[in-house]
Order: sequence, then C-alpha cells, then structure tokens
Amino acid sequence: MGELRKTVIDGETYVLIPEDDYEDLIDTIKAERVMARVRAGEETWPSELVYELWETDSRIRTFRTYRNLSVSDLAAAAGISQPYLSEIESGKKTGSVDVLKRIATALKVDLDDIVV
Repeated sequence: MGELRKTVIDGETYVLIPEDDYEDLIDTIKAERVMARVRAGEETWPSELVYELWETDSRIRTFRTYRNLSVSDLAAAAGISQPYLSEIESGKKTGSVDVLKRIATALKVDLDDIVV
C-alpha cells in the first residue's frame, strides 16, 4: 500500500491515498458484497454453463440439462405438455409469457435468464 496523507479542507480531515490503492479498496468492498450474497445462499454458475448460455440456441434446454431434468420432468413441473416444451426448445414455438414464466420457475431461474 502506498503512502497515506491527511489534509484538512474547510475544517474537515481527509485521507489521501494513491489511486491504485483506492481502486483495490473499492474492488475488495465489491468482492465482499458478492461473497456475502453467496454465503447467504445465492446460486453461482460454473463458467462452462455461462459460456454455453452465450452460444446455445436454446437457453431453456441448456438450463434443463444443467438441472439434470428430462423434457418430461420439466414439462410436468411447468404444467405443459412434453411436445409443447420440445417445440419451445427447438424454436418452433415461442411460448406465451405465462408459460415461459412457469418454465423459468421450474428451472429456478429468472425469466430474463431464458429469454434473449
């Protein structure tokens, strides 16, 4: 850490630190906030899943595979037929907002995680 200096402006004391040290401090605070969310139970995803989500033609299929669900399992959890889910996954049908919300809930993700 660099040299710390104090200065007084209008009767208030301020501490001056080098910019690199300041940026490190801010990064540490941000990282701690993220880690607090993880310790509180927020899910994290492995990098392989994130890369796959960037490249996939079906985010629903990618999350379904990640969650180890069959098409039948996810369809049942979302309250839709297996053929309908297959058509949504393949892009033949888009699915209503209500259906997509139910699929997202069954996958334990936000709606915006499956809709691009």
